[in-house]
Amino acid sequence: MEENLNFLEIKEFSESDIREMSPLALAYIGDACFEILVRSEILDKKKNPNKLHRESIKYVRAKSQRALFEKIEDEITEEEMKIFKRGRNAKSHTVPKNADPIDYRYATGVEALFGYLYLLKRYERIREIFRRMVQ
Repeated sequence: MEENLNFLEIKEFSESDIREMSPLALAYIGDACFEILVRSEILDKKKNPNKLHRESIKYVRAKSQRALFEKIEDEITEEEMKIFKRGRNAKSHTVPKNADPIDYRYATGVEALFGYLYLLKRYERIREIFRRMVQ
């Protein structure tokens, strides 16, 4: 199934480079990965872009990401939990004014996990985790 994403041809990083990346850098790329998964999930030709945007917010806001993570946290590996915790515990200097700081930290952890898996090209695992989250 990994061939489905080959068109993206992401930059190559060694596994050690990825493990050494800042959790906020992982969250940066993970945010984009999570966003495209959400947009793909809700895409419907009968909805206009405004409705699609409003629906996507239900998934990508910090509070929602925390709730989605709590659904699957018992199902992730020890390695994945370490990455999540690194992201969650990272010192971000800003928190959006409309987000609870704890929710925002969880969201950063979720995004770090997705970024980590994405850079390692573990696409099937990404899909598996995301499917469980949105069930």
